Amino acid sequence: MPGLYSARYSPKPGADDADRRGFLLQNLKDKPRPWKAHFHATIAIAQPSGEVQVVEGNCFGEIIPDERGTGGFGYDPIFLLPELNQTMAELGMEHKNRLSHRALGVMNAIPILKKLFGG
Repeated sequence: MPGLYSARYSPKPGADDADRRGFLLQNLKDKPRPWKAHFHATIAIAQPSGEVQVVEGNCFGEIIPDERGTGGFGYDPIFLLPELNQTMAELGMEHKNRLSHRALGVMNAIPILKKLFGG
């Protein structure tokens, strides 16, 4: 959890990011730590011929009970990258744009795009 429903992960109507983080932490509080988690991105590249190629990007970490950092959005303040001892919200944009699930997905898509468009 929350998986595909991350933007709607709260019983509260009109919930914001803080509400969703709070709901997640409430659901995890009685579970043993570490609370392993990952962000996932899937990119599909469709060609006019109908061929579709799919690539993925994953960023592995863990959920922590206390928010850290002011950058990012969503679950970034509670998503810790243990090897850096920083949350996604504590990373600078340049660093985050190399490590995030979206960045890794795009990096995995680049060879396909280069092959399709040359370069």
